Amino acid sequence: MTERVVLAYSGGLDTSVAIPYIAEETGAEVIAVAVDLGQGGEDLEVIRKRALACGAAEAVVTDAKEEFAADFCFPALKANALYMDRYPLVSALSRPLIVKHLAAAAGEYGGTAVAHGCTGKGNDQVRFEAGLAVLNPDLKVIAPARDFAWTRDKAIAFAEEKGLPIDVSSKSPYSIDQNIWGRAVETGFLEDIWNAPIEDLYDYTADPAQPREADEVVITFSAGVPTALDGRALSPYEIIAELNQRAGAQGVGRLDMVEDRLVGIKSREVYEAPAAIALIAAHQELENVTVERDLARFKRGVDQRWSELAYDGLWFSPLMDSLNAFIAEAQKHVSGDIRLTLHGGRAVVTGRRSAASLYDYDLATYDTGDVFDQSLAKGFVELWSLPSKIAAKRDRQVG
Repeated sequence: MTERVVLAYSGGLDTSVAIPYIAEETGAEVIAVAVDLGQGGEDLEVIRKRALACGAAEAVVTDAKEEFAADFCFPALKANALYMDRYPLVSALSRPLIVKHLAAAAGEYGGTAVAHGCTGKGNDQVRFEAGLAVLNPDLKVIAPARDFAWTRDKAIAFAEEKGLPIDVSSKSPYSIDQNIWGRAVETGFLEDIWNAPIEDLYDYTADPAQPREADEVVITFSAGVPTALDGRALSPYEIIAELNQRAGAQGVGRLDMVEDRLVGIKSREVYEAPAAIALIAAHQELENVTVERDLARFKRGVDQRWSELAYDGLWFSPLMDSLNAFIAEAQKHVSGDIRLTLHGGRAVVTGRRSAASLYDYDLATYDTGDVFDQSLAKGFVELWSLPSKIAAKRDRQVG
């Protein structure tokens, strides 16, 4: 029986060349799997036909936009997921979903191995292979770019030799990965970290310096999950897509950062994530209104660890499962509306309302009607500072 290799297929040069290359090197049939995560670009049917024309035995294309939004982007939102306090995990969130579909295709088509186009310098190799190790540890992994030193020049020469139906003439100076949650750009002149980004880099966002009218949006949440914009009930994907347009038009969500890769090197990345940045700003503020102080303090540490796990490829791990259970419990009362003003590259909260609010006007006000008993404060302050006072007295005595 002929072996079958399931390939994570994007439709681009590298993965198109991988189809005949893997077939020649291994003698196996290649099953190409393409997943639509809202990245735009070519139609899924065009991608499917290209895979078959390049020699794939089967080509599976899946519209997973709603699944990605609901099951991967929104859990990240509930965790306020920002790696290194800035990056909203654009690529990191997509890999476990792709892995899920690769493992499913391997089961359906009798695949014995999975192939991906990752290099040995990036994080994605870890995310693919760590996920597969959990979902189907019996699958072998083939990584031509990493394991066979497969360069772009070799890929172009191989494509021309085989007459593959792909355009090898255009060469972008950048490496770009994108989905509905955001867009990541690296390499080219960006590898010199003194070089400033240029406007041509951007696609999801308009220049925030250009004059324009501000946009105001009200985001409705239920248990930490957005459910409506300006009172209109929308699906998770629809909410992200609309906010990408509206926040992107205001230049919201541009990031230029040097980040710590899992493989031990630092890399310079330019990101665009208008919807993600706007939603996280709104969600954090609604938590400020509805989550009790000590729970909120503890959750901030959980959020950071959650972000690190997702970035490090440990989506399918016991710790991630446990953190998700904690976060779900912490989100029970995170319901209500947040008003944002989108303008000049910023998403600014200007209003909050919630039936589960812990903000009590009568306690907070300094005007007539204040019900806060200030007479209790003097003794509270004395007891609160007592341990530090005793320690300071001891330090003075022992010199």
